[in-house]
This record gives sequence, C-alpha cells and structure tokens, in this order.
Amino acid sequence: MNKRVLTGMRTTGSLHLGHYVGALKQWLEVQNSGEYECFFLLADVQALTTHADRPHLLEQSVRDCVLDWLAVGLDPQKSHFVLQSQVPERHELSVLLMMIAGYAEVMRNPTLKTELENQPSATMGFMAYPVDQVADIYMVSPTPPQKGDEILVPVGADQVPHLEYARVLARRFNQKYGNVFVPCKPLVGEVGRLVGVDGKAKMSKSMGNTINLSDSAETVTKQVMKMFTDPKRIRPDIPGDTEDNPVFIYHRAFNTDQEELNDLTERYQQGKVGDTEVKKKLAKVLNDFLDPIRERRQKFERTDIRDFVVEGTKVARKACAPVVEAARSCMHLKYPSST
Repeated sequence: MNKRVLTGMRTTGSLHLGHYVGALKQWLEVQNSGEYECFFLLADVQALTTHADRPHLLEQSVRDCVLDWLAVGLDPQKSHFVLQSQVPERHELSVLLMMIAGYAEVMRNPTLKTELENQPSATMGFMAYPVDQVADIYMVSPTPPQKGDEILVPVGADQVPHLEYARVLARRFNQKYGNVFVPCKPLVGEVGRLVGVDGKAKMSKSMGNTINLSDSAETVTKQVMKMFTDPKRIRPDIPGDTEDNPVFIYHRAFNTDQEELNDLTERYQQGKVGDTEVKKKLAKVLNDFLDPIRERRQKFERTDIRDFVVEGTKVARKACAPVVEAARSCMHLKYPSST
C-alpha cells in the first residue's frame, strides 16, 4: 500500500509569512506525521507562465525556495524535493492528459479566469496550467494501483473544488483507456490566509506588502511598525476593531501567549492601548518565531543544498516512469506492441 502526498510552489522568489500560514505549516504537519511519502515540487517550469521575461531569475529563485523550505523544517531525509523541469516524464504525462481535457472545462477554471483578467496576453503555457497541475499530482500516482493506495494533496477547504478537476481527468482516463491513476484526494487542514502589511487582501511580493521568512529582525520590525490598523481609530482612547485589523490577524496567527493576546484584544476594544504598543509586541512575536528559522537558514546557506534536489528529483522520476509507461500503453502509443 502506497500513501503519497504531492504539493508544491512556483519558484518565483523568497517565501513569506503568508506562504507559511497558507501552506508550509500544513506541509510540516504532514511530513512529521510519518504517514505519507511526501513529494514537494519546485514548479520552475510553471513559474515561466508569469516570469518568462525574467528566466535568469529562476535558478536563484529555486535556491531561495529550497533554503526557505529547509529553514522552516522541511527535511530531505523525510521528504523529496522535486525540481519540475528535471522530470521529463512529467512533461509527457501533461501532454497525454491534454488529449482528454476539454477546452471549455479548462476555461471554466476559476483561478484561470481571474488571472486572465490581469494577463490579457496570456501564453499557451499559462492556458494549459490547470491540466499541467494535474500532471504534477499524478506523476507520483502509485502504479499499478492497489487497494489502499492513496495520493493526497494538502489544501484548504476553499481549494477542494479546484482539486475536483484532477479527479475528473483521472476518472475519465481510467474509464476511457484503463485503470492507471489513483484519483487524488484533498488533505484538508486549517489553512489560513494572511493579509498584506498594507491591509490588502493578499500578501504579494509584487505589491511589496510582505514579511519574508528570510527578513532580518530590523526589516520585520520596520514592516510591522508601518502596518495598517483600524482606520477609524484616530486616537488610542477610541475603542478599536480587532477582527479585521491586520495587526491582530497576525497576532492570532503567531502569538502563542494567549493571555497576552486576550489582554491586548480586550484593551484595544476598550480604547485602553495604543497601536504602537500592539505593534511592538507583534514585532517581538514575529522575530521570536523567525529566529530559529533564520538560524537554520544560515546553516544551510553554508551547505551545498543541490544534492537534496537532485536526490528528490531522482525518486520522483523513478515514481513517474511507470505511470507514463502505463498511460502510453493504454493509449496505444507503443508501436510495435508486444501483442
């Protein structure tokens, strides 16, 4: 029985606290549970869908991403770090899946529709992104499928509908050609989301509203002190909102001192504490959280981390080869055949 997990990130630069809350925290829990063989994908090819004009940055972005993974505690002794571009079998699987993917259904993908509004000159690679992601998942599908085999994808509850298309393609292939794929399942965790330090709905490197995992203590403090709070609270003696207040959103995500958090929340709502005190305490909370991450990153910066990626990619290629071979055989793409 094979129980595998596949998840990943596009390699577009250093990771930030939003990545930790939204993904890495759950990855760590899955890895450390010891229940699954974990494949963590460095999606450098898919990074070209938005960074094709800056390909020279991709190699550095891969290194930055791996360093951030290692720094938060992802362990190449427990998991496989896989470089997407170095798994040619995965690219072939993507092409084969495109042969059964409908144009209209791909265009209904909500993420694709949203992004197209911002990319009027989208490339064909970008348009194929939903199917290419399916290939990412199924490249490690246990083959041949056995009872009890699983392939899981860590997602938040709001992402479960997006994963359904991968299940649709797997079922379609199995019904049309033969039983090759173990339909993936969502591994749902309490995946949160951080607003940017400017109060915008999403942390984004391009918007400059992030706190990176690799930021110095001084940079973190600077970013925190300029964070947005309750815009209606013009004096510290005015009762303030804590629910949608970015500073308190971060406190709830990272402050492990529940007594302090409760005290700050109560006093803020009563107009008995100023923004400066709340921000200073948040800066300390974040730097205390990031200190061990910084220490691990410094250690790995002095290490040749390439072997971690090379070895993990080898394991992924070994897992992917029989998947592609089975798919190719079922689609009668082996000539001359043995029968």
